[in-house]
Amino acid sequence: MKIICVDDEKLSLDLAVSVCRSIEDVTEVTGLSGGQTACRWVMDHPVDIAVLDIHMPDMDGLSLAAKIKELQPDTAIIFLTGYSKYAVEAFGLHASGYLLKPASKERLEDEIRYAFSRRSRKRKSHIVIETFGEFDVFVDGQVVGFTRARAKELLAYLVDRQGRSVSRANAFAILWEDALYDRPMQKQLDVIIRSLKATLEEYGISEILDMKKGYLRIRPELIECDLYKFFEGDIDAVNSYRGEYMSSYSWASMTESYMDRVNGNY
Repeated sequence: MKIICVDDEKLSLDLAVSVCRSIEDVTEVTGLSGGQTACRWVMDHPVDIAVLDIHMPDMDGLSLAAKIKELQPDTAIIFLTGYSKYAVEAFGLHASGYLLKPASKERLEDEIRYAFSRRSRKRKSHIVIETFGEFDVFVDGQVVGFTRARAKELLAYLVDRQGRSVSRANAFAILWEDALYDRPMQKQLDVIIRSLKATLEEYGISEILDMKKGYLRIRPELIECDLYKFFEGDIDAVNSYRGEYMSSYSWASMTESYMDRVNGNY
């Protein structure tokens, strides 16, 4: 675990660095005396946890935290400051902790261990689906390749539905929008569904698709998905959402708008 501590007050900086270095599993601690210096550091070095003062002359901690999240969204932020009035803004940046100076060694250590534990609890699933930005499916780290774009879009829509059943007619309307759902087009939908099933079988994950009596659904309990973790309030998923969701699909805008509203309440 790699940590940076940023503070323009030497005593506070030395204390934070000392506490971090005393924690088991921390492999690297870097003390930085200003926001601009820290910003340049983060551009070139991976950071797991950032312990930040707020009042600094060259770049305040809130601005620095926002920049860190832009560069490395998974970094956990802990604010260590002499001012309580910035707490709302801090948690608006999805901070993991907010401590007032002078914080005891025990309190600072507890916050760092808490942030560490949240990162350590991330599941390493066999099947991982990413929806923030573009839509992709991974099996043991390997990206799944789809032979038909509409088969991939169908799976994306089922993921968006979060386990709720989708009728064949509804699936058709999503894939072909205003086209007529006549017999020839029903056969086209059959081709897409068969293609999706074949791809899932090729990668050994056919169990995630449930089909019964003309309805299709995804089985959310079998996958790890950033969308689902976001709605569970997982701080890492919340922090990694940058306002883009399944960007290739116009129908995804409704869920994206809802996520933006939810994100404003975290």
